Amino acid sequence: MFDGERLVDGGVLVLLEDGRIADVHRGWAEVPEGWSVRDVPDGTLLPGLVDAHVHLCADAGPDALGRLAERSEPELDAVVEASLRAHLAAGVTTVRDLGDRRGAVLRWRDRKVRDDLPTVVGSGAPVTSVGGHCWSMGGEASGVDGIIEAVRQRAAAGADLVKVMASGGVFTPGTDTTRPQFSDQELTAALTRAHDLGLPVTAHAHALDAVEQALRVGVDGIEHCTCVTATGAHVPDELADRLAASGVAVCATLGTDPAVVTPPEVVAMAARAGLSEAALREGAATLYRAGVRLVAGSDAGLGPAKPHGILPETLVEYVASGIPATAALAAATSVGAEVCGLGRRKGRVQPGFDADLLLVDGDPRSDITVLRHPLAVYRAGVLARVRHEDAPR
Repeated sequence: MFDGERLVDGGVLVLLEDGRIADVHRGWAEVPEGWSVRDVPDGTLLPGLVDAHVHLCADAGPDALGRLAERSEPELDAVVEASLRAHLAAGVTTVRDLGDRRGAVLRWRDRKVRDDLPTVVGSGAPVTSVGGHCWSMGGEASGVDGIIEAVRQRAAAGADLVKVMASGGVFTPGTDTTRPQFSDQELTAALTRAHDLGLPVTAHAHALDAVEQALRVGVDGIEHCTCVTATGAHVPDELADRLAASGVAVCATLGTDPAVVTPPEVVAMAARAGLSEAALREGAATLYRAGVRLVAGSDAGLGPAKPHGILPETLVEYVASGIPATAALAAATSVGAEVCGLGRRKGRVQPGFDADLLLVDGDPRSDITVLRHPLAVYRAGVLARVRHEDAPR
């Protein structure tokens, strides 16, 4: 059993009742009379995974984010549900949506259409500059007053956090991955207003200057943190040390579908931004060595190489970067749940926590790729029924 922090050798008996974990016995224990049992002699039990960076409205097709403006609300609802089914099939029982189209994910969640899919934490449309990264999601704002109003709107819509596009992004033509999109004053205004309303702030930041700005202002989280400059992407050791000391949560968004050949134009866009697989892995390793609070997020939905349910590949990439398997698993369970504001009920196998669980065949310490093929997924104690087409590749 991986309990959310460490892997426990030997047999365990976990009792589930009314959607919660009723008890956990380590070593041999007698099953209470009248309880049905699932015995997995060579398996490992883990908390359900937490994907801390997804885009549920995006269908993982070409230009998935850019096409959101073309979709009706019923179409967006259908994509959200299909996306969540794919996550569940991969063992993900909680997601943090960091960019929808004008609050579509929040509205879907509030209608309580389904209760058998992963728990959704959402930001609504990301706050971006006029014409800035992901402007088509409907979150453009400018000036201190405009930023403050944008944050107020997110809170009124029921957002769990505020996402700010602190730099440009690869997939929005005309934006700059090497420069901040907002002034210190504007970003500070967003943070102050959000905190006044009880909401954390996470900042999309590819640019080194944007990472420095986000750290200086005091955001709660940083997405990507690739530290791009005109000469490439590199996380300086001394910056990693300061990130660690601040306690900010960093989501490195590694992981792609190995079966998908990335189109040449996407490779070219990433190369122009100084982003390569080697640079991303090196950056994640630098952050880990410094003791940065790492969470696991896939950026699922972004394009064909980032389908929903791809989080196991994020963890494979973390381990390939030199991060120990137990640290990678913690990033996708207990730490992820804490960053999502759910640390008191999700992300651990312990009594009183939600019975969101994942069973895999084998020991992920020695082979993290066992996460690619779940034996079973439980959502609130109920065995998830997933269709073949929803299963991870």
